[in-house]
Amino acid sequence: MSVGYRKTRARAPLRLGLAGGGTDLSPYCDQFGGAVLNVTIERYAFASILPRDDGRVCFQSDDMGISETFDLDEPLSNAKLLLHRGVYERMIGEFGGKGEAWPMTIKTTVDAPAGSGLGSSSALVVALVDAFREVLGAPLGKYDVAHLAFEIERIDLGLAGGRQDQYAAAFGGINFIEFLPQERVIVNPLRVSDAIVNELESSFVVCFSGRSRSSAEIIDRQTAGLTASGSRTIDAMHRLKADAIEMKSALLVGNFHRMAEIMNDSWKAKQATASGVSTDRIDELFQVAMRNGAEGGKVSGAGGGGFMFFMVQPESRYSLLQALNMAGGQATPVKFNAVGCQAWKL
Repeated sequence: MSVGYRKTRARAPLRLGLAGGGTDLSPYCDQFGGAVLNVTIERYAFASILPRDDGRVCFQSDDMGISETFDLDEPLSNAKLLLHRGVYERMIGEFGGKGEAWPMTIKTTVDAPAGSGLGSSSALVVALVDAFREVLGAPLGKYDVAHLAFEIERIDLGLAGGRQDQYAAAFGGINFIEFLPQERVIVNPLRVSDAIVNELESSFVVCFSGRSRSSAEIIDRQTAGLTASGSRTIDAMHRLKADAIEMKSALLVGNFHRMAEIMNDSWKAKQATASGVSTDRIDELFQVAMRNGAEGGKVSGAGGGGFMFFMVQPESRYSLLQALNMAGGQATPVKFNAVGCQAWKL
């Protein structure tokens, strides 16, 4: 195939899960309906699609240090970069005309390590899908991009996880997202005043625990708990969903004290969904934060490592940052993203 497209890039934001995380997992959301409140931040997954004229396809991940090249007639089943392969095969097969392989280099980077708990893997899939949408002229809106990213990651590749990350990355901003039976998803962008958004952004500290984790084992334990009758996992999920609804109400009126309380309650409920959600290191950093001004905190994502985030009075944020970094964490302020995934041609 001759090269007939231009260099194309896309970026999709990572997210913080404020409340309800886990209720977007099957079979819980299929039976009871899930609800999640999240906000995207100015850390991104980046994807570039670069034309080639040598009849080959190359997958590259700079942050993982992996580069692999294949002839167009060569099977991709041995590819190490599963997300690159999964998006390439699905998008070319579904929107690439005759379904013939296209020569290209697909190059990516992510502003957080794998296993961060910030939804980085799903954001990367969204960025890849959106870049291909731009290259192929595929008629996909934001819901379509998010749903297709979910199908590629969870169904085509069989990777464990929920649904919130794909929709957060595609839409961006502060969203209350409902996950209903029969795979219906409703993204409700929240109309939050500038004053409340500024105060919330100024109140947040994110802290990398120093240890990435694979969420698959924790998610598998949560899923097993959801299929057991009388399971405490189901009761904990009910609490998490109720927390998301109450967190939305507190956020809209700027009740930050109540938001911090809900965050702490949600963290306790999250730990009840499966073993391994917390670790000694996470507990240590949580105690440091609470001793140094944090009013609420939790782990972002499934748990077991990755990023934590805390709420603190803005005038005390610097002291909290210092204390967490002195304790060996990697703590920084955070800025919110409002626009979601974007793709462009050069």
